Amino acid sequence: MKRAEIKRRPMADTTLSSLEPEEKTYREHDGQGLYFRVKPSGQKLWELRYSKPGSKARSWLGLGPYPSVGGALARTKAQEARTLIAQGIDPSTQRKAVEAEEKAQSENLFELLAREWYATRKAGWGDGYAKRVIGALELHVFPRMGNRPYADITPMEWMELFRSMEKKGILDQMGNVRRFCKEIYDLARVTGRAINNPVDGLDKFLQKKQSTNYAHVEQVQLPALLRAISAYNNRTVRIGLRLLVINGLRPSEVREARWSEMDLDKAIWEIPAERMKKRRAHIVPLSTQSVALLKELQLYSGSYDLLFPGRNERTKPLSNMVFNMALRRMGYEGMQTGHGFRHIASTILRENDFPKDHVEAQLSHAEEGVARIYNKATYLEQRRTMMQWYADYLAALERGNVIQLDKRA
Repeated sequence: MKRAEIKRRPMADTTLSSLEPEEKTYREHDGQGLYFRVKPSGQKLWELRYSKPGSKARSWLGLGPYPSVGGALARTKAQEARTLIAQGIDPSTQRKAVEAEEKAQSENLFELLAREWYATRKAGWGDGYAKRVIGALELHVFPRMGNRPYADITPMEWMELFRSMEKKGILDQMGNVRRFCKEIYDLARVTGRAINNPVDGLDKFLQKKQSTNYAHVEQVQLPALLRAISAYNNRTVRIGLRLLVINGLRPSEVREARWSEMDLDKAIWEIPAERMKKRRAHIVPLSTQSVALLKELQLYSGSYDLLFPGRNERTKPLSNMVFNMALRRMGYEGMQTGHGFRHIASTILRENDFPKDHVEAQLSHAEEGVARIYNKATYLEQRRTMMQWYADYLAALERGNVIQLDKRA
C-alpha cells in the first residue's frame, strides 16, 4: 500500500503491515503525536513526538519495532509516556534509569558473585575439592538463589534454604554450603559491594554437622576392624582401605591415585599439588607393607592410569563413597569413616612419642605463620622410619600380639 492510500487514522494493522517503503525514510502520523516510521529497507517502528518537561525541547521516543509492537500496544505505550510527561517526568530519562537499574540487578546476581569467589579461591584447592565446592553450590544454592540480586536475599530466606537441607539429613553438606555462602558475602563486603552479611550468625540456629563425619573406633576396637578389612571380599577396595589405614592419607588422595605417582623401587609416592587439598605437592614414604600392597594391586589395575579405576568408566576413579560403603558393609557405619583413620594415626603416633612436626608433615598439615614453610619432602627420612614403625605396629595389633616396637631405623 502507498502512504497516499491511507484512509483513516489511527491506522489498522492491515494498513501498517501493507505500507510500502520509499527511497527515503518517512513517518505517518497515527494520532496524538504517535508516528509510524518506515525505512527504505522495509523496517518499521513506532516513535512518539513529545516536548521534554521543563525545557520544552522537542524530542523523539522510540516505542519499539513493528510487528513486535502492534498498533494497540504502541498506543498504550504512548499513553503511558504521556502520563509520565504530565507528571513532569521525561520518559526517555525514566527509561534509561530503568535500564540502568536492570543492568545493575543483572550484574549483582548471587551466582555471579559466587563464581567470582570460587575463581579467587580455587587456586588454593585440590581439583577434587574444587569440584565438590562448585558442585554443592550448583546443586543446592543456584537453583533458588542464583538469579536473585544478592543484596535482596534476606537472612530468613537463607535460613529456609539451610533448614531445607537439614530436613534432608545432609547436615555436613549444609554446614559446608553455609560456610561457602558466608565467604561469598564476605567477598562482597570487603570489596564495597555489600554492607551486611545475611548468612553471618545463622549457624547458631542450625543443627551442627554430624559427629560421625570423621568417626573413628577406639583403639581397643582397632584390632577387630583391621581383621575385618583384611577379610573384606573386594580385593581392590580391601587394598585401598589398607593403604588408607597405614599411610594416614585422605580418602581422595588414595582413591584418585595414579601409577605415575609411584616409585616402588625408591618406596616413594609423590602426590602432585593439584590433587592435594592445600595445593601443595606431598611425598609419602612407603613402608614395606605399602609396597607389597601396591605390587599386588598392579596385577589388577597396573594396565590403567588409575590405581582404582571405576567399574564402568576406567578413566575415572571409584566413587567417593567406596571406602565408607565398605566400612558400612563390615558393620562400622557411624563408628568408622575413611577420613577417621587419619585421626587414629595421629593419636597413636603422638602417644608413642613421635614428634608432632613429623606427624603433621605426614598428614600434610602445615601450621600457620611464616615460621612454618612447607616442603613436600619435609622430615622425609624421619617419616619413613615413623611410618614403617606404624605399619609394623598395626600388623602386630591385627595379629593380637602387640609389644613395644623399636622406633629406631
